[in-house]
Amino acid sequence: MMNFRLLIAALFKKVVQITARILHLPEQFVCFLYIGTLNTAFAYCLYVFFVWIGFNYIFAPLCSTVLGVLFNFKTIGGIVFQSHNNALLGKFFGVYGVVYLCNVAGLKILSSVGFNLYIAGAILVLPLAMLGFILNKKLVFHK
Repeated sequence: MMNFRLLIAALFKKVVQITARILHLPEQFVCFLYIGTLNTAFAYCLYVFFVWIGFNYIFAPLCSTVLGVLFNFKTIGGIVFQSHNNALLGKFFGVYGVVYLCNVAGLKILSSVGFNLYIAGAILVLPLAMLGFILNKKLVFHK
């Protein structure tokens, strides 16, 4: 009988292949988007947990972000780029820093031309995901 983990991996791979075909996007990028969705949900759950146990507005997002980035490193590195090299963690944090700065700059620009921060953030989601994918592929997990 097939191992449950292998079954889930095979099913996930098939979903990625089908989605990539439908959207005419590279499979690795589609995988990155799915894993990014998982990572976002994980980080938000951590944030909610830290607020629930009494962390204030400074420490709840700080702890959830740090733990979330570590989780993201494992999922993006292992699932999207098939890398388990922990020595790349510093570069991975660097990419997160660049994406963060681009996010802040984009929010500033879009809000200065009249977009509210909710809409501005929504506009930036896909471009920042693409930037994160490209930087991770070229600078962190390149082979």
